[in-house]
Amino acid sequence: MNKLSALKFIALLCFTISVMAAQSQTKPFGAAITFSKNAKNIARIANDSLVLIKGTTYRFTVDTPEDKGLISTGIAINDLASQLIAANGAALKYLVTDKTGVTKTEGEINTGDRLKVMSPDGAPKIYHISVEQMALSGCLSLVQAKLTANTIHNLTINFTAGQRSPDATVKIYVPAGINVTMENTTVNVIGRGDVKLSGLAKQSIGRTGTKYSYSRVGNAAISGSATTGSVIILRHLDLRPANGADLEITIGGVNLKKAGKYLFKATYTTSKPQILTSPGTGAETATLIATRTVLDLVRVPDTAMQYRETPVMYTKTSFKWGSGGNATGIQLQQSVDKGKTWSAAAAKVDLKTATASVSGLIPHNLYLFRLKIGNGAQKGFSNVVSFYSGKMDIREFGITGNGTDDTEGINRAIAHIHELGGGTLLFTKGIYPVRTVHLMSNVFLYLEKDAVIKGLKGGDEPEATWFSDRKYRSGLSPTDAGPYADPENYMTKQDVGHHYFKNAMFAGERLDNVKIIGSGQITGDGSLVNGDKVMNNAPGNRCDKMFSLKLCTRIEIGGIYHPEDLWYDETKDEPYYIGKNGEKIFDSDHMLKLDRSGHFALLATGTDGINIHDTYISKNNQTNVRDVYDFMECNKVTVTNIFSRVSSDDVVKPGSDCSLGFTRPASNYMVRNIIGDTNCNLIQIGSETADDITDVYVDNIYVLGANKAGFSISTNDGAHVRGIYLNSGRTGPIRERSRMYRATSPFFISISNRGRVIGAEAGRYVFTENGKKHDELLIKNVNIGEVENISLKGLDVFEVYGGSSYNGKRWKPYDGTQRKATPIIAGYKLPDAADVAGGLDFKLPNGEHTGYIKNVMFDDVHFLVKGGNPLADTANVPPELGVGQYNVADLKVQPSYGLWARHVNGLTVNNCTFNYEKRDSRYALFLDDVTGAKINAVKAVRAQDNPQMIGFKSSRDVQVLNSVWYNDTWGNKPAALIFSGKEN
Repeated sequence: MNKLSALKFIALLCFTISVMAAQSQTKPFGAAITFSKNAKNIARIANDSLVLIKGTTYRFTVDTPEDKGLISTGIAINDLASQLIAANGAALKYLVTDKTGVTKTEGEINTGDRLKVMSPDGAPKIYHISVEQMALSGCLSLVQAKLTANTIHNLTINFTAGQRSPDATVKIYVPAGINVTMENTTVNVIGRGDVKLSGLAKQSIGRTGTKYSYSRVGNAAISGSATTGSVIILRHLDLRPANGADLEITIGGVNLKKAGKYLFKATYTTSKPQILTSPGTGAETATLIATRTVLDLVRVPDTAMQYRETPVMYTKTSFKWGSGGNATGIQLQQSVDKGKTWSAAAAKVDLKTATASVSGLIPHNLYLFRLKIGNGAQKGFSNVVSFYSGKMDIREFGITGNGTDDTEGINRAIAHIHELGGGTLLFTKGIYPVRTVHLMSNVFLYLEKDAVIKGLKGGDEPEATWFSDRKYRSGLSPTDAGPYADPENYMTKQDVGHHYFKNAMFAGERLDNVKIIGSGQITGDGSLVNGDKVMNNAPGNRCDKMFSLKLCTRIEIGGIYHPEDLWYDETKDEPYYIGKNGEKIFDSDHMLKLDRSGHFALLATGTDGINIHDTYISKNNQTNVRDVYDFMECNKVTVTNIFSRVSSDDVVKPGSDCSLGFTRPASNYMVRNIIGDTNCNLIQIGSETADDITDVYVDNIYVLGANKAGFSISTNDGAHVRGIYLNSGRTGPIRERSRMYRATSPFFISISNRGRVIGAEAGRYVFTENGKKHDELLIKNVNIGEVENISLKGLDVFEVYGGSSYNGKRWKPYDGTQRKATPIIAGYKLPDAADVAGGLDFKLPNGEHTGYIKNVMFDDVHFLVKGGNPLADTANVPPELGVGQYNVADLKVQPSYGLWARHVNGLTVNNCTFNYEKRDSRYALFLDDVTGAKINAVKAVRAQDNPQMIGFKSSRDVQVLNSVWYNDTWGNKPAALIFSGKEN
């Protein structure tokens, strides 16, 4: 070979090598592997080596024994394939051997093992495995992965740690070109709410007892700069709760000056049970792509809180994109043939706001839209977005409604509509059995009249958690220390149904803009369970909720919108709408029917912006229904036009518990036209009261039966409950007087010392109260709660006894065997130190010994009770409400038939009447430790064997004005009431 030939050969060889190298970059070797989306145990992948992650963590399922929650996070052989994918997308086969080549089929993978990867288009490849101590890889994602350069955006980063941990540190690495400051960046830690980085250390930790180890949500700092890249450092985070994204970080005013790729990375460090740091590879990285052309066109979904269908509702839509660009000549284009051809849309485009809107679309078409930018640096076409101009029929997804299991098909349909940017899934006539439906943001479910979605066994299992809840899965006795054994275990602070969320017929977490509406039926069909021992059931039989919504926003559930108010016809035992001229419009066909809903028809937790309306509970079946609408730490809630034929627990309940791993106050409730029969309370404000409940407005209630109370307000865990109004007219006109029948107690307003909050400490004490020995728990470090500013008016009360039809006949007349109680206002007082064996060895943080109910007003409320109690009952002294004692029955028999009040500051009874059907020799009213009472324009019956109408003990500043008593029977010998002010 001469010199020239040699040079040609070398050149050809170099060219061949370069082509092969280029091909290897564009098309990886067939057996080359990379991280899958679920690569929690993969730390690094090199040419011939694979580094796996192993450590320990706490992880409890509902079946895990209390002492078996510490587990290895090493990867099992049969789980490895799910964490790897081919770099070129090929289908691969995997084989794990030990270092001698012997195949391993079970157990964990260890250092020295080897992975053999087999590809259909190449020779097998061997990877040498090493296992290192690290935290499981987390997940980093960008809400918008593509942005337009030189436009202004808010950039949101989500990060979730791969394993739970207290006192965790998270680092988010932000690439150069993005300016991150303590003021322009917000963070939302485990769903607590957005706060600037500069304010994180001052964000409320929630309501806790003194045994909680955290005093703040966390600390934030930033290192680096926009020029070199920044690191957001968040320390001392409690990441034991799992509420979706652990961190939601939003950087405001992002303007990427250069097109290209921007790499983000995250790592986190655990503190227990080991100090471990995650690798910062694979799913802990995310790439933001910035381009010259517009890549951030999005469709703006319909977020109206009230679904009201109009002729043009589905034939118009709007769009937005990044503002601040210099583009001109922008045209919105549309396609109805999947992008084959495009035409100009009849759109209004606003360059200043970077928005566009289009109307007049042809119904029931799938439209694609894009921007055509005629001039400027962004010249060209934008990304493509979708819109379907109508409801998408469930049958278009191959679902027939013939009664077979439709779970997977419905979930695929919901996911498809979500990918389109949102829309409405239509359920036409048919039966659609489901196990667990996974709701998604901006997707509406619409049920036509003859559509039935019914529950099946085999729904999703309860989620695994850092803590065990086995110490408290049912009721709470006065001596059960289980809830307080670990002060930081938030799983033991509420009933088992409240702190598991995935075991539901419909489930959603951190969603926005979801609707379930129509005139069809949703039934648990006996597949949802409602007992406190639900977790004792076998797997596949632990779903106990119809709807479970956690940390969501903008939720609507209800029937076809009715502007009229719902009321009740006693003769037909049916609800009706009140027409403009007072006519009765019987139109339950337009209501959404819910029955056999298990423990909860709806458990909404930490969810803001809820509209529940026009629902008929238990129309078709009156069994297996417990709580109807439970709102835990929710805000901005509207509940309107509800008819519950029967339930075994509360119909409407605002409360606040610890199920999120932190507490959250609840406020702003507008509740209107609630009609129902319940084995518990029609309206229950409180019970779970780990945090404050404020500003609740309830108008127009019709209690058909309540085996506890018709209207109940309780704080049991230290919260402040204030601003509760019945029939104030705040929600709209008062069209009919509210009525209450067959309630054990018409009103139960109480404080107890239950103290179920994170950080609570309880002790067991023996003490004497009113001559009776008690052996029970007392809460040592959580302040007694407060109830304040209560206004109750415009109500007529009849048939005061526990007459709910839940247990049988509708309705069984009173025969003397049913429970009955007085309207009750009961604050709470700790036992005096002198009455406690060994003394009282604690003081509450605020130093208070008594929790007073303050500023309660009854106005224009009229009571007709059953009566029949003897004079001897005037000597009764109901016990204080201690741990586990928060019901009417715990107060035994009261010394008055009309109203009994204890530990109250500020009581007004105005224009009210108190009467009985059968002579009752108790007082009409009894005031015990009441300060500042005003009784005005009251009429009451005084039994002839009791010389006093008002009982009085340890009370002062009591006024009685313009009041009348009748001798023994109503209307008999009226006489002005002259109050002596002497104790009884």
